[in-house]
Amino acid sequence: MEENHQEESTKNEKIEPEKNENGVQDSMNLDIASSSKGEVKISLTISSSLKSGLHIPCLAALFEQVEEHCLKSYEIPRNDFSMSKLMEEVCESFLIAGTISKYNEDVRTETVPAGEIVSNYPIKIIQIPKFVGSIGLDLSRCKIYLSETERSIFELATKTIFLQNHFTSDITNGQESNEISLINEVNEDQCPEFNYISKNIIYQNANVRFSLANISEKNCCSNCFGDCLSLRIPCNCAGKSDSEFAYAPGGVLKESFLENFVLGNDFAQKHNLFYCRDCPLERPNDTKLSVPCNGHITRKFIKECWIKCGCSFKCANRVVQRGITAKLQVFMTAERKGWGVRTLEEIPKGGFVCEYVGEVVTTKEQFGRDLRKNSGDSQTYSVLLDAGWSCKGILKDEDALCLDATVYGNVARFINHRCFDSNLVDIPVEVETPDHHYYRLAFFTKRKVNALEELTWDYGFDFNDNDFECRCGSKLCRDRKTSKRKLISP
Repeated sequence: MEENHQEESTKNEKIEPEKNENGVQDSMNLDIASSSKGEVKISLTISSSLKSGLHIPCLAALFEQVEEHCLKSYEIPRNDFSMSKLMEEVCESFLIAGTISKYNEDVRTETVPAGEIVSNYPIKIIQIPKFVGSIGLDLSRCKIYLSETERSIFELATKTIFLQNHFTSDITNGQESNEISLINEVNEDQCPEFNYISKNIIYQNANVRFSLANISEKNCCSNCFGDCLSLRIPCNCAGKSDSEFAYAPGGVLKESFLENFVLGNDFAQKHNLFYCRDCPLERPNDTKLSVPCNGHITRKFIKECWIKCGCSFKCANRVVQRGITAKLQVFMTAERKGWGVRTLEEIPKGGFVCEYVGEVVTTKEQFGRDLRKNSGDSQTYSVLLDAGWSCKGILKDEDALCLDATVYGNVARFINHRCFDSNLVDIPVEVETPDHHYYRLAFFTKRKVNALEELTWDYGFDFNDNDFECRCGSKLCRDRKTSKRKLISP
């Protein structure tokens, strides 16, 4: 059935051989679209080097595949988009642009030799972005009369071509299991310069030890086999999560764990902070001054199985360490928030999105890096790893750590802040070491997140302590300065 449809589709398309100077066929032309009377055509040229063994695909199936890609990448309404219709409209619009004089006597037309660029037409109704393709046409100053439907379709066509220069198919350079694309539909900004890494890297004095000798029997499940979540009695690795696993089958967080974590996090932020006797964050300022600690949230950890555990790598208690599985995209936001991250598919409640990856540096080193940055010219992307400070007593400088994703980082560096009602929550995850001054910071969804919805998390800003202007758009925004600006703005 499928083969018959494919043969019929190919027969309907006209394939014409082309010959070189010696009369030898060296290529084929496959017409894929034309104007209503065939005056203008779009065709594919197939090189002779591909003739042997070349299978001409079904154009209907090919267009369907391209349509699916465009729908996901460019947020095009499904009911209004057809690739074949788009190609036909390009042909019709080409024809209109070339014969525009019959619609208006004031418009000058000229005969253009083959291969030259069409230009010098005055702007009248709409200005079309520059269209450069194999046909050698520049419509940047063309005057075109179109119906509303034709205009919508043609603007979509030119937008698609415009986006080719503002689209990167994979910012990870193949380091993640899924490609992560980047797209800018708002302005001329290019992808920021940084080095993509999929795992944290340790910088100089940061005290992080990944050693099997550092993992005791009580910190692993060496006697387990297969999938730990299938056990009737939770193993040692569940001990860090109140003697039950945080994950449910399928790699999502248990709803009870997620809700308790979010509620506990919100409560601690307001009522149950841990205060250091000698806070590492105050040491870089002036060692002679005694500055009181501003407080740190004590958080619950997820403990994942690791190398010393006897279970399979497919064990359901290994989620974060397997890396990103969601289909993500970096995009330029339209709300003056700069770059952001959205999902291209629905993510269930409690689903893992990504972890915050960067250089593991000491707070002292990070303080120095922040000072070296020129004010207003650049931005730092650092996260404090202070979730386990309450159990460490007085921390040494090399044990007080941050993740800095400014120069080396992953997709998480682009995730924007949102006050209170963000759709992500950051959870500390113990994988390689039981020393809680270092951990992985993982993002999970607090609710179901729909396809093409922006991903956000609460940075935990103290807006009274910095000049950051919050643009999160939440009705529960904590930045009173932003609220005042909205009230007094004209």
